Amino acid sequence: MYDYIIVGAGSAGCVLANRLTASGRHRVLLLEAGGPDTVKEIHIPVAFSKLFKSAWDWAYYTEPEPHLCNRNLYWPRGKVLGGSSSINAMIYIRGNRADYDQWRDQGNRGWGYSDVLPYFKKSENQERGSSEYHGSSGPLCVSDLRTVNPLSEAFIAAGEESGFRRNPDFNAASQEGFGFYQVTQNKGRRHSAATAYLYPARSRKNLTVRTGVHVFGISFEGKRAAAVSFQDGNGNTQERAEREIILCAGAIGSPQLLMLSGVGPAEDLRAFDIPVVCDLPGVGKNLQDHPATAMAYECTQPITLANAESLPNLMRYLCFRRGQLTSNVAESGGFIKTSPACAIPDIQYHFGVGYFVEHGFQQIEGHAFTIGATLVHPYSRGDIRLRSSNPLDAPAIRGNYFSDDRDMKVMVEGVKIARTLALSNAFSSYRGKELLPGADTKDDSAFRAHIAKVAETLYHPVGTCKMGNDATAVVDSELRVHGLEGLRVIDASIMPTVVGGNTNAPTIMIAEKAADLIKSGSHKEAGDLALSGAAR
Repeated sequence: MYDYIIVGAGSAGCVLANRLTASGRHRVLLLEAGGPDTVKEIHIPVAFSKLFKSAWDWAYYTEPEPHLCNRNLYWPRGKVLGGSSSINAMIYIRGNRADYDQWRDQGNRGWGYSDVLPYFKKSENQERGSSEYHGSSGPLCVSDLRTVNPLSEAFIAAGEESGFRRNPDFNAASQEGFGFYQVTQNKGRRHSAATAYLYPARSRKNLTVRTGVHVFGISFEGKRAAAVSFQDGNGNTQERAEREIILCAGAIGSPQLLMLSGVGPAEDLRAFDIPVVCDLPGVGKNLQDHPATAMAYECTQPITLANAESLPNLMRYLCFRRGQLTSNVAESGGFIKTSPACAIPDIQYHFGVGYFVEHGFQQIEGHAFTIGATLVHPYSRGDIRLRSSNPLDAPAIRGNYFSDDRDMKVMVEGVKIARTLALSNAFSSYRGKELLPGADTKDDSAFRAHIAKVAETLYHPVGTCKMGNDATAVVDSELRVHGLEGLRVIDASIMPTVVGGNTNAPTIMIAEKAADLIKSGSHKEAGDLALSGAAR
């Protein structure tokens, strides 16, 4: 028997596996549906899109999106040690400080910016050194890009030319402006949550890691989560947890597992003949994601990532860990307010040093660059629902993008500003023809049509097991599932609202903070047991 069973070895699960075994007092079982992270494309930064629709990807699809031409959007999610931190673009962004203060103000005590900043710092091994905003002794390497493409510098210059300031650190005092992204890399190689947290802990005798394991559900004894059932090879088995079962399966997997286990909207569960353990209407609801829309331009100089796999670049990478193979594709970006009425930025830009459209699957001859306008504070909400009671069936995902027209209005402004950036003097030496959406796209209705045709996920689904104390909340401020015992959800699904930026660093922060909450609770429990023994 184990003290803790962690379901999912993604960004959060790897953190918890490390932190909960560090004292040597607790026995931990970590279960991962995917396999080891040994394939070279995981570790060579520029190659991440080659992992899409592969064995290392869950390769989910949404239901037809009514506001996006009824397209079924492809959602890559990591199915491998490290989860999506093993297949993402490695951008280290925390979001805006106001995001966390909003969480706190919604009744989640201990989750304001001043509360979570120490956990960001605790996780971080910042290449630039420690400061008021950064830590340099944590497990996760955060680095400047080792090789920068001149197009990325041009994008920042375009931002300055358009009246925005240059920002050397999006994760410090202010988020607004244009600059280079820092990345989760170590000397030119990806530094995933598995590399940062799980590898250093794997030799511990009190940690068991099992890969290729598909979890079917949780067994309860009354209201207490007692065991996890899963498929291991060709057989089914079960393991018990003495203290807690912790779901770290992400914004798709965690609500699916809860519902398969009888925890969720009672009416929906009964429709699949699933016995209701706990009626929690909010499970699977409150789904939020960052949609992104591409603007693409021919590049008149042969300097883009179309050359990344050339022999000289390969040799430079193998010998020095530098060159285009160290690129994360989106090397630079920016955060802007599309209206003076905005308190914080509502659009984020990802500048791609190549033609990055349709997740990299769409190819062209020659060279191009891409500007991705990303809506970071969507009003639209979707949901995750069971498709059947079969755990091997992917759930039904409804992103419901742009169901609130306020989102479309902001995205239109973001795309128009992206064109202004592309047409600036900073790009005059590089800019050719506008490939997407094309120079004939001029009015708002045409931009809306472009967005509906090409917008995709930026890979940041959150919110489906939201933290809070209202009727739709799934977990409390210590991430314990409401109405149950011995069960927590610790991953991006607990975010009440999506943060204004990439979500990997915030997910790692959530797990760091949760580890302390769990350990604090176990100390209290041990103290209570000692006192009760003394009383006897």
